[in-house]
Formats: sequence, structure tokens, C-alpha cells
Amino acid sequence: MADPARIRLLCEATLRGNWREGVRAGDSVRYAYTCPSPGHYPWQWYWDSCFTAIAWRHFDPTRARRELESLLAAQRVDGFIGHTIFWDRPLSGPRRFTYNVTSPDAPMTASIQPPLLAWAWRIVVGDPATNPGIVRHHDWLAAHRDLDGDGLIWIVQPDESGLDASSKFDVVWRRQAHSLPGFLLLVRRNRRLDYDPRRIVDAGGPVCAEVMTNVLYNLSLLALGRPSLTERIVERMYDESAGLFHLLARPEPARAPAVTWAALAPLALPDLPEAIGRRLVEQHLLDPAEFWLPVPPPSVSASDPTFSVRDKTLLGPRRYWRGPTWVNAAWLVWLGLVRLGYTAQADEIVRRIGSAIVSGGLREYYDPHTARGMGAATFGWSTLVMEMIEPDRRAAASYIP
Repeated sequence: MADPARIRLLCEATLRGNWREGVRAGDSVRYAYTCPSPGHYPWQWYWDSCFTAIAWRHFDPTRARRELESLLAAQRVDGFIGHTIFWDRPLSGPRRFTYNVTSPDAPMTASIQPPLLAWAWRIVVGDPATNPGIVRHHDWLAAHRDLDGDGLIWIVQPDESGLDASSKFDVVWRRQAHSLPGFLLLVRRNRRLDYDPRRIVDAGGPVCAEVMTNVLYNLSLLALGRPSLTERIVERMYDESAGLFHLLARPEPARAPAVTWAALAPLALPDLPEAIGRRLVEQHLLDPAEFWLPVPPPSVSASDPTFSVRDKTLLGPRRYWRGPTWVNAAWLVWLGLVRLGYTAQADEIVRRIGSAIVSGGLREYYDPHTARGMGAATFGWSTLVMEMIEPDRRAAASYIP
């Protein structure tokens, strides 16, 4: 394994350097969170905070809890928590046109991110079912985002998945996909419809039930002691012929979406049928022509026509996140490798991710061929590597009651 002591120092320095706390002007609400990256992402992002809270527990359990409590401090009375919370500075500049706010002075976006708060709370603090705010939050999701009454939740824009410019969304949102010029029109339309998926469906869509989003939501439901969605995820999203999971969309896309790491995300589910899990691992994750690249797993299968690794500094449209490797993706598939007994492969993915971090620092993502760090620097959620390098934490990281 790459030098674990050095990785630990890098992670702690990044978390402490990105830590922000204070009192919001106007209502005196206290906040404490880890900004994803000081230079580019100054605010509190929902799923980033859940991931960094999990990493914080290796260094300061009090800060881990405060991180999640800040999400709850931003919560509306009805249980909604937005994608991005603007604690210490207002939204300004070009982001006013691309961020999902319904008014210029909104305290947070009107859109969601993958809802893993209850699962993160279970890992960091304890039973989330005893926290009324967490219960209310997941009740809001069930009431407002479950379009079919079967438990699966739907998103109204690519960025609600956290996967933003992933190429798999091209067939759903087409010219209005994230980072294309038409995305501004999509944001404008959804603002007018209050980011309400039912109103958006009535207006012609599109909306999407995304795999990884529902995997993380299901982990939160399990953490709350609620019925599992795994059977429904398999029933509606698993493609037996391909041995992969695919998104659902309305209207139905004209062609199949690109194959991305999200197709493997159900590996993180503790109750995924073993046969399906082993097929995901052996047929796809461990295939060097697909996901088992030098730094696995790439965000898009290397065999997919949309796979590309591009630096943000290149001229032309920034279609990022269409090939590089994310640490949170590696962690989620690693959980499946550990659960299914692929010990050597689990150790190997840790070695490769760790080597990339030692050589390139904690970056937003990494070139899956060369391990070159890409995107934002001193990136918070990449500290999730701590969950993989400290063996005494492994059982707790995947714990579901």
C-alpha cells in the first residue's frame, strides 16, 4: 500500500484547511462544514458534507457530527435540504444563472443531491431514526420525489445526481445536458416549475431515476430501519442481458445511455443478491477493458464511446467527469469487493488510489491511466480514502443494522 502515514497527514491537513464555521448573518444560525475546495467550491454541498463527515471521524468525531448538523440547520420546516447552502457569502457572478435557486437571495438551492444523510449519520453518530430532522428529510423525499409510489426517487437535472456532466445523461437531456449551452434553458424552465418533478413531467420532462442516487437513498432507508429498495432497484434497473444497472427516464431515451461507474454502484448495497454482485465484479469491474484501469474505476467505462479524459484547461466545452476516477466511486465499489470476499482486489484498489493521492495530492478526480490529479485541488471528499486505509474502520464504514 502507498504510505498510509503520509496519506493520513494529507487528509487531516485538507479537512482542517477546508473547515469553515461561523454564524449566518440575519438569523444567527450557527454553521460548521468542510468546503469541498477553497478555490472553486466555497459553500456547503450536501453529499460532499456527508462524505467528509465520514472522513472526519478518523480525526475529530465532534467535527464529523457538526458537519451533518449544519445540513440539518439549513433544513426547511417541511424537511427539504438543498444541494448547496450559501452560509457565509451570497451567490454571485455567473453562478446566479447556472445554480438552482428560485431567487437571488435564496439561502440554498431548490434542488437536491444524492440523499445519504441518514447513512452518514449512522456511520458517524448513531441511529438516525432518533433524529426528527433526518426522519423529516427522508419523508420529504418520499413524498416529493417518488413518482410511481414504488420507493424509487427521481431527479429533474443531471446535477441532482452529483454526476453532473456524466455522458450517460446525454440521451436523457440531450442539448440541455449539463455543461452544454442548452443547460441554461433547462435551469430557467425548472426554476419556473419550482423543481417539482410532477410539474416537470406534466410539461414534457425529462426526469430521471438514476442508479447511484437510489443506491445512496436506499442505504439511508436501511440506516433508518425502513424497508429496503434493493429488490425494486433490481427489478426496474437491472439489465440481465448486460449484467449492469441502467437509469430510468421519462420520456424514454431513444438509445441506451453510456455505461458509467454508477452501473456498478449497487455493489455498495448489503442486500444485493450475491450472483448479481459477483457478475458486476467479475464481468465488468475487474475487466481492464472497462473499469479495471491503472486507477480504477473510471467514471465512464473505457470501452464506452463516450469515454475521454480531458483537463479543464483545454479549450472548448468543459465536458468533465467523462472518464476520470473519483475516490468516492472507488470507495463505494470497494465496499462491495470487501463484502463479497474479493480481498486481494479490494487491497489492490486501495493501493492504486493511495498511490495516486501520494503523487498528486487530494484532487477532485484522477486520470485513470496516469494517476495525474485533475480538477479542484485540496478536495474534501477524496479524504474518503481513510475509510479504505484504516482496517479497524472497515466494519463500521459498511455497517447497516
